[in-house]
Amino acid sequence: MTDLSFVSVDWPAIDGIHALTTTRGAVDGDPAYAASNFGGHVGDDPERVANNRKHLREELGLPSEPLWLNQIHGNRVVNAGAETGGPSPDADGAFTDRDGVVLAIMSADCLPVFLATRDGERLALVHAGWRGLADGVVEAGLAALDTDPGNVQVAFGPAIGQSAYEVGPEVREAFSQLTGAGACFAASGRAGHFYLDLYRLAARVVGNAGVEAPRLPDHCTHDHAERWFSFRRQGACGRMVSLLWRDSRKK
Repeated sequence: MTDLSFVSVDWPAIDGIHALTTTRGAVDGDPAYAASNFGGHVGDDPERVANNRKHLREELGLPSEPLWLNQIHGNRVVNAGAETGGPSPDADGAFTDRDGVVLAIMSADCLPVFLATRDGERLALVHAGWRGLADGVVEAGLAALDTDPGNVQVAFGPAIGQSAYEVGPEVREAFSQLTGAGACFAASGRAGHFYLDLYRLAARVVGNAGVEAPRLPDHCTHDHAERWFSFRRQGACGRMVSLLWRDSRKK
């Protein structure tokens, strides 16, 4: 693995809170996985993935092993502090109110959604593709924070851009009851198909939940092959990891 590269989350800083997404790194061996694949489920050499995860912990000085999830495009959000040992839980998000607990989700086009109370006492991180958004994964992450929506700040990590994300009519239908969702779909060249703005759609979900919508990133995982993995672009490919944690605080 080459030197670790990542981008920090674009949101108002909270003392002691760390939020970032790794990049794919330089091509090192198999071009599908580059140098910084953290997904153990995508066909990469398991030993190399384990080494990458070890390097991640060391380079970032993580206070604990991240909680690696078995992501299933659903809406389950688990308490990371209660998950100790055993297999990775089937979930698409995790939350914590503890120092030093590292939340993690993997992505390669889907949207990482970072959530925190404004005082940094509770954190949540969710993996949101269109299925997760339709199924309520963001709302589940917000509910896990157990606070008034006005006390929450949200940020988005890198995801696929609208010009590269063509979807079928079933996707638009899944959001037919979401106020303002229609503006997130643009007709494509194929009958009944649309280009979906995943960022704007997630912002609608957040706003409808009563939370101030975040600034929308200009990342596109599909179009920037030098920086991001993209399942739509590559098929078999690695996964970036998004991480969220809080340092120990002096009481």
